[in-house]
This record gives sequence, structure tokens and C-alpha cells, in this order.
Amino acid sequence: MRASRWPPSVPTVLLGLLAVAALLLPADQSEGISLAYVGPGAGFAFMGSLLGMISAILMTVLSIVVWPARLLWNLLRRRQGYRKARVRKLIFLGLDGLDPVLTERFMAEGKLPNLAALREQGGYRRLRTTFPALSPVAWSTFATGVNPARHNIFDFLSRNLKSYLPELSSSRVSGPTRFIGLGRYRIPLSNPLVELRRKSTTFWKLLGDQGIASTILRVPITFPPEQFNGRLLSAMCTPDLLGTQGSFTQFTTRVAEATFENGSRYPLRRQGHGFQGVLCGPPNSLRDGAAALEIPFSLAPGDKPGHYTLHLCGAAHPMRAGEHSPWLKLAFHAAPGINVHGIARFLITETAPEFSLYVTPINIDPESPALPISHPSYYSSYLAKLLGDYATVGMAEDTWALNEGVIDEDAFLAQAWSIQAERESMFFSALDRTRQGVVACVFDTSDRVQHMFFRHLDGRSPAGPHTGVIEDLYRRMDALVGRTMQHVDSSTALFVLSDHGFRSFRRGVNLNAWLRDNGYLVMKDGPDGAAGYLRGIDWSRTRAYTFGLAGLYLNLKGRESQGLVQPGPEAAALRQELIEKLTGLPDPQTGETAIRAMYATGELYRGPYLDAAPDLIVGFEDGYRSSWDAALGKTSREVFTDNPKAWSGDHCIDPLLVPGILFSNRPIESLDPGIEDMAPTALALFGVDQPAWMEGRPVFPAAPAEARA
Repeated sequence: MRASRWPPSVPTVLLGLLAVAALLLPADQSEGISLAYVGPGAGFAFMGSLLGMISAILMTVLSIVVWPARLLWNLLRRRQGYRKARVRKLIFLGLDGLDPVLTERFMAEGKLPNLAALREQGGYRRLRTTFPALSPVAWSTFATGVNPARHNIFDFLSRNLKSYLPELSSSRVSGPTRFIGLGRYRIPLSNPLVELRRKSTTFWKLLGDQGIASTILRVPITFPPEQFNGRLLSAMCTPDLLGTQGSFTQFTTRVAEATFENGSRYPLRRQGHGFQGVLCGPPNSLRDGAAALEIPFSLAPGDKPGHYTLHLCGAAHPMRAGEHSPWLKLAFHAAPGINVHGIARFLITETAPEFSLYVTPINIDPESPALPISHPSYYSSYLAKLLGDYATVGMAEDTWALNEGVIDEDAFLAQAWSIQAERESMFFSALDRTRQGVVACVFDTSDRVQHMFFRHLDGRSPAGPHTGVIEDLYRRMDALVGRTMQHVDSSTALFVLSDHGFRSFRRGVNLNAWLRDNGYLVMKDGPDGAAGYLRGIDWSRTRAYTFGLAGLYLNLKGRESQGLVQPGPEAAALRQELIEKLTGLPDPQTGETAIRAMYATGELYRGPYLDAAPDLIVGFEDGYRSSWDAALGKTSREVFTDNPKAWSGDHCIDPLLVPGILFSNRPIESLDPGIEDMAPTALALFGVDQPAWMEGRPVFPAAPAEARA
């Protein structure tokens, strides 16, 4: 029967009932969909919105029913959990990418008084990072206290061993696989799959099991959130509403076409003195063909130059050219009574002679999340009600819009500092409400600003208004440390840390091109290597390849589906041969050394997930990094290329060159602490025994029993 024959209320009721039924069915994962490298895909958005609403209602009812018993149990468990604790409260303040060389320099110049005071009060060390020195790898080690071969995160990307296609390394999301037809609609009859691919157990889960609660804010690789005794808001690798890792939109009256790596351009039609456009959302999974959901909008000029009114979703929003709008609510209509919710900010970037409008990636609405972004599920909504809407996508600072010239440096900085303010509000709200337990928050503005403005620090850009941006960044982070110290007392331990440092990124190296030129990689007849994602490679004649930012992979027989290299002596000989040839690789144009060292991962660490790791980690020299093409699995014509992008600083080099920082309000006994030591330190401070599988060691000496809090 066609949907149009039903009374208007019937399809809505049926959709709701069938969705509830879908919740009760077991997940069918037999036909899971492989992830695209950019993210989990948008097919989940509808079911996530509806099931999230239903789950929230059920959880609320359940919470009310069991609240008295839970309260009594938590009080008893908390009292027992703190019996051996040396502290009542532990604060981890993560400043992603803060570099020890710059930190020490600015401290010596008297520009970071709060960090200097913290060093004098307790201690300071450079903090060993992971191999490779990438944020998802390092923060996963921070959380679990184990090396990458034990937590399964080696890069932003991993490879599918059957297809060789890159996948997102941190999570897997796929939509329902079974549907029932209802007129024009396809009603899901199986649960979606949302899976965290990071392995091992976090220190906050171990503490929670002992009755010690944690608030974990924006620590990378926490999407989807795990269940534990505490609260968590997900961070890096949380997708946008389209299922990507952050895809901006540009609307413009310009007729010229443009291709953006992480964004799209759409026409903006003139209508009288104003403009009209259509904002595209996720596919409508309820309809055959899954056409993109759309929201029309219009812009009308105001009574002053540069003033406009944006008409969107039935509301009028005043705008001024060059100023970001606040977060605006978006409701994509999918079916009768069913909407998919997101939020975005809008920015008019030019008004004459052409008109252009920038729209941030469409973030998951924290008040009505289409995917699980917090634990408990209502925590994201609680924060939004308390503090206002906020960015939820993993990499919220839109580095690609600046790379592509869609926004300028001032617009990027305004966006970055606005996101920093959102994070600070969450962090200090948590500190105000936490008398005991853990508060951990990672601020990534420090990383993003250095990525985009390092050329102003290393002399590549002429002196100008942005010359002092990075110094200003460090001063702002120091002020944040000062505000945090106001929440520290004698029973509180404070750590200020970064996961890695920073260096200049001037030249890119495409090791696929080097492997091709030296006979290790062979292209099929015809392809010129311009296609990404390792396409066009003749695997029957290829022994090694690269993609992502971490290193080189052998085309290993029995592991890769078309593996050529025999495991054992043949693979070991090939690894050693590549180490010898690539160590000290010179750049013929500059005469500089591009690769400082090559590391065999089997000699760096052991663990059950070693096969997922690169076989070799490339230790690039300062100034060099895997090229943009190589990161996407392309085999370009040239091995060496200049890096012309605004993204001019990086840390994907030899990890020995980019350690992080570690400050504490208590003396640090360890002379060579590593980021793997933070998890066992957290356990030790609360008197919780470290599990045998955890590899790090506490950075403080053991406390005598009488000194425990």
C-alpha cells in the first residue's frame, strides 16, 4: 500500500514502532560496510537520531527507577575506592602539540609565568612520544599505558588487507543491513554498527571499576564513547553529520569550478538584491536512492553596508560580513515526524563584486546527536543546555578551508579561539563540580594553530600581522594553566602535558615515487599514479608501498590479499635493505637530508596487533614529511615537492625530534618519562594496582602508607 493512502498520522506511528522494534533486534554485522578513509559514512544519521531519542527516553525512565539503589551503591563503592588514594583529585590538562623547545625558550624569556611557577613548585620534563608521533597514536597510549601494538592505533588511517583501500583507523560505523518497505520508505529492521577500534582498557575505566569517577573531555580516540563510571565527550575522529572528518561548504556567485580536498562548492543564486542557496545534508536512508537531504536558505541585505539577514529553517539570523554566526540549528526532514539534526556556523567572506558564503562542516547536534558522542548519552545535551551549543566534530578547527583559501587567516583564528573558549567553559565547569576523581581535558587549538602558522615562525612568510601568532598561542595556553592552578589544593595532582612537539614542514617526500623509481613498486600499464588510495598499483609485482603519515608497508604474502613478499628471512632482508637505502636519503634540490632514520616496528614494540602496523616507521628530518600525495596513497611523478599550503608545521617526523612536555605540581622522579607512563601514574595516585599488561610506570615514587590521603 502506498504511503500516500495512509492518514497523515499513520506513517509516523508505524515508523516509530518499527524503529523501536529495530532496537530490540540483534545487530546483524555479517554484511558490515567497510569505511571510507574520511569517516564512517552518513547512512547512520537517520537511525542515530531516532534511536538516540528513544534510547534517551528509555534511559531516563530506567535511571529514575534505579536511582535510589545506584546512589547507595555508588556511595559505598566510592568510600572503598578512595581508601588507598594518595590524592582526592587528579587533573590532566592536555595541550596538544605544545613544543618543549618553544616552551623552554618562552619560559626563559619570562613569557610563560604560570608554567615557570608550576615547574618550580613541582617539576618539568620533556615527555617521550610514540612511534609514530601522531596524535591518535600518542593519546591512545596516554589513555591505556601500552604501546601501539597493544592498542591498535598506528595512524589516522589503516589499510584493508583485502582491498588495500584505506580505512579510518579509530572507529567503524555502518548502517542497518535489513529493511522493510513501507510505500516510499525503507524502514531499518537491524541495528547499526558503531565500533571503537582502539583496543586495551583506559585508566578511567579501571578507576571507575574501583568507584573513582572521571570526567573525560575531548581526549582523542574516544568515539564512540565507552561505558564506564564517569562522563565523557568524544573528540578526534568524531565525524560530522555527513560522515566525514570535516567537510566545509562554500556558496558563491562565481561561475568557475573548484575542487576542494575536504569541501564542496555550490552555486549561490542572485534573487533581487539577495541570494538563495541549498545546503546539502546526509543521504536520506529512509528513501530508495538515498538522495541527500536538503535545506533551502536565503540571504537578504540589511539597512547598512555589510549587514544581511540569513533565513534558514524558519528563523531569521542577522549577519555581518567577516563575522562568524553563532551555531545555528539545522533540521533535515527525512520522513513525517522524523528530522536529522545538525549545527553549523556561517561566514560571509566576500560581498563585491562576487558574493561568497562559507559554512563550517555540519556538526552533530549535541542536543540531538545522530551518533553517540558522549557517555552517558545525555551528557552532550547537558553540556549544551548548560553552556550553549559547541563544536562536536573531531577536528573542529577548519584547517582545510584555510588551506584551500576559502577562509583567510583572521577568520581561521577567530574560529579557533571560539572553539578554545567552548572547551575552556566545559573544562572549568567540570573542575567547579568535581570534588574528587579525575578531570582530563585535551585542548587541540595549540596543535591546529601551529600547523597553520608555523611559516610565520620559521621565516618563510614576511613579517606581518600574524608574525606573533604562535607566541601569542603559548601565552594563552600559559594563562589557561594559571586559571587551572586556582583549582588545585594540597590533595590535588595536576599534570600539564602535550603528546608531541612541532617542527617546520617545508618539503614533502613521496616514498611511493621513490619505491617505483627503485623497483619496489610497479604501476599497471596506463595509470600515471595520480589516482589516490593506492589505485593503479600492480600488486603482483609490488613489494612495498606507503600511505598515510606513519610509514612503509611490505606487500606480505599471507597478510595482504595479493602479497608477494614471503614472511621470515625474505621479509627481514627487504626491511633491512629499505632501512639502509632510505636512512640519510638526500634531497637533490636542497642538499639536505630528508630521512634521519628508519625504524623496524618489530624492534620497537610487541603486541597482538603488530600486523596492523607499518613495517617501517619513517623518521623524517626537520623540515620534511610525507607529501600530501603520498598520504593519500598516490604515486606522484616527483619524489620531492615543496609544501605550498598554509599547513606549514608538523610533527610526523622522527619521534626523537618532537617530544612533548610534562609539568606537574609534584616532583617528577622519572628522568625520562614517556606518555605511556600517565595511565599507571593515575592508577598509582589513587592506590589502584597496575594491571600486568600495562607497560608504563608511575612517574612519582611510591608513597608510604601513612602519607596517603
